[in-house]
Amino acid sequence: MQTLPQTLFESLPDDLRERLGRPGQYPFTRGVYPKMYTERPWTMRQYAGFSSAEESNARYRYLLEQGQTGLSVAFDLPTQLALDPDHPLSVGEVGRVGVSIASIEDMKVLFDHIPLDQVTTSMTINAPATMLLALYLLVAEEQGVGWDKVGGTVQNDILKEYIARGTYVFPPAPSMRLITDLFAFCAQHVPKWNTISISGYHIREAGSTAAQEIAFTLANGKAYVKAALEAGLDIDAFAPRLSFFFASHNDILEEAAKFRAARRMWARVMKEEFGAKDPKSWMLRFHTQTGGSTLAAQEPLVNVVRTAYQALAAVLGGTQSLHTNAYDEALGLPTEKSALLALRTQQVLAYESGVTRAIDPLGGSFYVEHLTDALEAEAQRLIAQIDQLGGSVAAVEAGFFQREIEESAWTFQREVESGQRVIVSVNKFNRPDSPLNEATPIQHIDESLDRRRQAQIRAFRDQRDGQAAGNALEALRKAASSSENLMPHILEAFRRRATLGEIGKVLREEWGEYQPGY
Repeated sequence: MQTLPQTLFESLPDDLRERLGRPGQYPFTRGVYPKMYTERPWTMRQYAGFSSAEESNARYRYLLEQGQTGLSVAFDLPTQLALDPDHPLSVGEVGRVGVSIASIEDMKVLFDHIPLDQVTTSMTINAPATMLLALYLLVAEEQGVGWDKVGGTVQNDILKEYIARGTYVFPPAPSMRLITDLFAFCAQHVPKWNTISISGYHIREAGSTAAQEIAFTLANGKAYVKAALEAGLDIDAFAPRLSFFFASHNDILEEAAKFRAARRMWARVMKEEFGAKDPKSWMLRFHTQTGGSTLAAQEPLVNVVRTAYQALAAVLGGTQSLHTNAYDEALGLPTEKSALLALRTQQVLAYESGVTRAIDPLGGSFYVEHLTDALEAEAQRLIAQIDQLGGSVAAVEAGFFQREIEESAWTFQREVESGQRVIVSVNKFNRPDSPLNEATPIQHIDESLDRRRQAQIRAFRDQRDGQAAGNALEALRKAASSSENLMPHILEAFRRRATLGEIGKVLREEWGEYQPGY
């Protein structure tokens, strides 16, 4: 079936055409690309990773065989905190919420038989983002893939960790340094890599409203741009590789309007506030994940419906890539069956629903345009408050974000408990004897994994040249106390077979650990 004719836009009244603008043109309310999905659908990038590198590699290859078009790596908590699997704090957490990665050998296994010049990879990692990207680049080297051919995204968004998620390690100043070091290194050596994915997703999952998700995310984006400029980087050298990550929840029209408002706001921030000249620097390109916090343990199959509607909202709002949650994620990590059904949800949306035939199909709707304007106005009000506090870093230290999110989350919960807000199968239409409550298989992690991973990392250390690794770590320590870019030193440490935890330990000793003071 053909796409809608281009003359449709021309038939609109002059004032509406001027107000809406064209897709692919500033301020990008209607989308960052002129043809959007009419040319090709969004990237289907299912978030996955659990247990060992071997098991996660098998899941990635399975999903790619089923038609997934991009990879998204979930790391376990020790990896997210730059701890090796034999660290005392890692006990009981190895491989639980993602894959355990501590060495170059682990990373090689994770991407075994996956050519890194033929797939783009997103890595949800923040405090040690430079370290995981370094490992990825070294695997590309071993595959014979030049860094200029490597594409993907590293989340690398530490501010939202202080605000909403909690997997921070270092204090704000050195954390921002790591981020801008990565910006500078990739601008020179890894030009296709998106150096940050500024995340509203975790802010929304912690309980924010849609307007707060926009405001807090864009305020953080402004903080990263300012930090990069203060580090001497040219805005049009790094800004085109900034990307964003949002949640999509159940209110379809509000969510679609949220994405439209965020895109328009960021374009104006970059062009008018920061003076970026390259149109690519003005574009808010984003990945979307459906709302994990919206999934219910009661009648878990109903989550399939929730996820499908949330995915529709993201597509109507113009997302560049999408993850759809599995129906069993309120109970545990996705099984192979539930992960496949989540992918099929995207494929039905892309190939059967007809939504790819129109660009910004809700554009011009009185209600959606009203929502877009209203969300922008509320988000602008919040950003003005953050600016008055001195920006995102100061607002984090003052506890502003945290208090705002806590209040919104509490309001939502009160509405659910009072019945004012209906959650199907939770506070209404809930039948304990429902056939939809029949036992759902749960993905279990082998309890022996902790011991196996501890043995693997100890054997890895025993088999290397310990002095070479130690020398590389000492060079990193000296660089950490200087103003040198740390990325080359981290790469060299991994080449000399240092571990993730050893690199993290050096930086902890030099910089300390962040302790919330609000």
